[in-house]
Amino acid sequence: MEIDMRILVIEDEKELLQDIARGLSLKGYAVDQADNGRTGCQMAIDEAYDLVVLDLNLPEMDGFSILKELRRENPQTKVLILSANSELDSKLSGFELGASDYLTKPFHFAELEARIRVLLNRKFVQQSNCLTYEAIVLDTLNRTIEIHGIPVGLTTKEFAILEYFLLNQGRLITQQELIDHVWNGDADPFSNSIRVHLSALRKKLKSALGHDPIQTKIGEGYRLC
Repeated sequence: MEIDMRILVIEDEKELLQDIARGLSLKGYAVDQADNGRTGCQMAIDEAYDLVVLDLNLPEMDGFSILKELRRENPQTKVLILSANSELDSKLSGFELGASDYLTKPFHFAELEARIRVLLNRKFVQQSNCLTYEAIVLDTLNRTIEIHGIPVGLTTKEFAILEYFLLNQGRLITQQELIDHVWNGDADPFSNSIRVHLSALRKKLKSALGHDPIQTKIGEGYRLC
């Protein structure tokens, strides 16, 4: 399959940078590399990239500063943050600054490539802090959700789960992924905590929408589709 997409990878761990670039090149992407923040920022602004893979902890210029600058100069460019920082505050800061996705290290290349594929297949550019699906409107900045224009009350975990599904529409999400991204890796995969929160969220969505938009793939995970 021929892919005519340009990706910039900004990462200061040179071995990881080369591995990502090599892997994406094998998938058919045109890949450029930068191993420091200032060079990467200048490249991202000067060139027309379809997506930037951006580390946060960079020499010379940090990832958040790059994201701010890029959003001023090239607001249409999609940005996937790649960071060892799994704290919720860091993720929220990234999304509020306009990141398209956030993947924590360590990661499997297959997941990175899948997320890139989903981002580049999107037919829209998010022009606001709102994530949408059918009648759902989730405001990532004000932390509110409306369905058919009516506010819906969600717990903190329910909100975080729905936000993650909206950011990964159409992609299969495993239970371990929810643990990593919503529970910051702290949840016990053998406990009922995740299923309880997910079940409560699905009941609220079904009540407001008239149907459950989350599909269960037994033994594999969940998908918003």
